[in-house]
Amino acid sequence: MPDVNANLALTHLVPLAAKEVDENKVTPGVLGFIVFAVMAVAVWGLMKSMNKHMGKVDFKEKSDEPAGASEPAGATSGKDAGQKPA
Repeated sequence: MPDVNANLALTHLVPLAAKEVDENKVTPGVLGFIVFAVMAVAVWGLMKSMNKHMGKVDFKEKSDEPAGASEPAGATSGKDAGQKPA
């Protein structure tokens, strides 16, 4: 014996399906609005998260060397560049 609720649901949906539909008019309906709204909220949340993470980024590079050790070990300074090693 089929479920009574399924039979009742079908009898209520048949008149909706029998309604004449204009083939030249297409609308997204409620489902289209819900999908669009969910996507808009998702994009808003992603943008908010991105802004929070970009705020945490430090764009200044940190140097690992002490302030006086900026030249490599074998490099000569400007005043000693013209002299021969002793």
